[in-house]
Amino acid sequence: MDCKIYDAHSLKEKRHVLKRILHQLRGLNISVSELDHQYLWQRTMLGLVTVANARVPCERVIDQAIQLLDQNLRIECLNIDREWYD
Repeated sequence: MDCKIYDAHSLKEKRHVLKRILHQLRGLNISVSELDHQYLWQRTMLGLVTVANARVPCERVIDQAIQLLDQNLRIECLNIDREWYD
């Protein structure tokens, strides 16, 4: 998930925004990591991972996470790529 962060004017502010986002996603059965753009203060690439015994519950959790991110005005998802492993 490639994202743009609007409220960040430094790396410190970027980390603050990302921590708030991670805190929001904490309630879901999901792991999140910053995969790229660590040294750019208005960009990030997040990786979201979940595991279940079927694809439908995984899709539901990922969709909930994307919906939470879309509701956040501080960040915009520019590109979302999905990969599934059976």
